[in-house]
Amino acid sequence: MTNEKRLYSPKVMKDVLERHGFDFKKTLGQNFLIDGNIVRRIVKNADINKTDTVLEIGPGFGTLTEELALNAKEVIAIEIDKSLKAVHEDVLKNYDNIKIIYDDILKTDLKELINCDFKVVANLPYYITSPIITNLLRKNLPIENLVLMVQKEVGERICAKAKTKQYGSLSLYIKYFGDAKILFNVPPTVFMPRPNVGSQIVKITPTHEARAIEIEEFETLIKAAFSMRRKTLSNCISKALDISKTDIELILENLGKNKSERGENLNFEEFMQLGIELKRLNANILKKGNKDGR
Repeated sequence: MTNEKRLYSPKVMKDVLERHGFDFKKTLGQNFLIDGNIVRRIVKNADINKTDTVLEIGPGFGTLTEELALNAKEVIAIEIDKSLKAVHEDVLKNYDNIKIIYDDILKTDLKELINCDFKVVANLPYYITSPIITNLLRKNLPIENLVLMVQKEVGERICAKAKTKQYGSLSLYIKYFGDAKILFNVPPTVFMPRPNVGSQIVKITPTHEARAIEIEEFETLIKAAFSMRRKTLSNCISKALDISKTDIELILENLGKNKSERGENLNFEEFMQLGIELKRLNANILKKGNKDGR
């Protein structure tokens, strides 16, 4: 198949969408990729090969879906917009290793749908990026890696390190499950229609490592720690969890930290230790977890 006939060709995309009378839906954050180099880089960085099952979230026009199908054993795509079904049946009809399910990814039973290790590749809608990522990670699925297109600002928060402006509860939440890194930036010019902001490709590699405290408990801790960014950590946790400020300051000092420390100055390992020490002080103090994610 020549590049001119590949789905990332703007001419091919325009012709097909016009033929099917498709209208972009801003409410679903629909921005379709029209750059072959970006599409290939995404798939390459996901380490896709012919033995892989890939979950794609939001295939849209099918640009990335097509490239995945050319490189993977099987592609399972979840698309919320049922009006794209006719488009998919048109442009992806020659690929027998693609299965598209028209459903909400947040409501899809992935354990029932996929019964093997798999990789996740997606151009995520900006408005729902964090809920999708946190929902995937907390379900203890056999995910090998996630390579995701996200809004640049969100990518920086996901991959942020301690003592930086972007570092916060989302950075720590992701770190609970694995390692995250920014792969490359993506300009608005490679989308149809063009978004108003830049994007980033991030890669999350789950470690599937057992932790000393549960994710719900860790959520409670980091949500409290960043509830008032200009306040000290002891002030934030004391107010949010109704615990003595003096007790928290003592724990921080025992961890080698200043009692006036702010949340952004503690790394993941230090937050885990803080959580362990808080549980020793009161076994139920972190049992107020927010199950909806960050």
